[in-house]
Amino acid sequence: MDETVYRQFLKKSGKKAHVVDGLVDEVRAFQTYLTDQRRIDVDTTSEGDIRDHVDTLPPAEVKERMRSLALYYRFAGNVPLARLASDIRERKIAGTRQAFKLREFRGVSPEDIARLEASGIVTVEDMLAAGTTPETRLRLAEETGVPVQTVLELVKLSDLSRLGGVKGVRARLYYDAGLETPAKLAQCEPEPLRKMLVEFVARTGFDGIAPLPKELRNTIAAARQLPEIVQY
Repeated sequence: MDETVYRQFLKKSGKKAHVVDGLVDEVRAFQTYLTDQRRIDVDTTSEGDIRDHVDTLPPAEVKERMRSLALYYRFAGNVPLARLASDIRERKIAGTRQAFKLREFRGVSPEDIARLEASGIVTVEDMLAAGTTPETRLRLAEETGVPVQTVLELVKLSDLSRLGGVKGVRARLYYDAGLETPAKLAQCEPEPLRKMLVEFVARTGFDGIAPLPKELRNTIAAARQLPEIVQY
């Protein structure tokens, strides 16, 4: 690890000094594990090494360690390892948070939600599992009588909800403003996006406010790290 360059990368991305220190320390801890157990370094590791490392960690440490590794491998240009670390972290978070129900999204049809619930599709996790591909979405629409476009809309809202703090109102705002997936959010920059959302709320009378700059920065950063699990 080129610590000096990595620290510069973290500082340029807006991380404060104490956060940078913590992230670097987490990567060092992984390096120590690799040196002691595998006789390799952090830049020559494999997906299997990361998975094995997770098994050695106390459950409470997994999220932070995987966050640090996702950032490091994004910096290093190792996309597969960055995605793996992000995916492990996301699954850990999903396992500890309360499931968000589809009926809690703003602007959804109660009748369509009832049809989905009757088929066992109640939460965003259920929706994502059932609607990962165009084929499975079509099958779900045929089985439930819910229009396939509505199924796709709920999949996209559920996909957006994987971002921290993006739930009923925020997911609807992003969706209605044309930012229908995390991948689209990941392509944005905070300042132009905030300006667009402020104008969208004013123009449409959307019942809510545009996210503040800090929230948008965090959301975009999270979207850029989030592994893609849905085929559109």
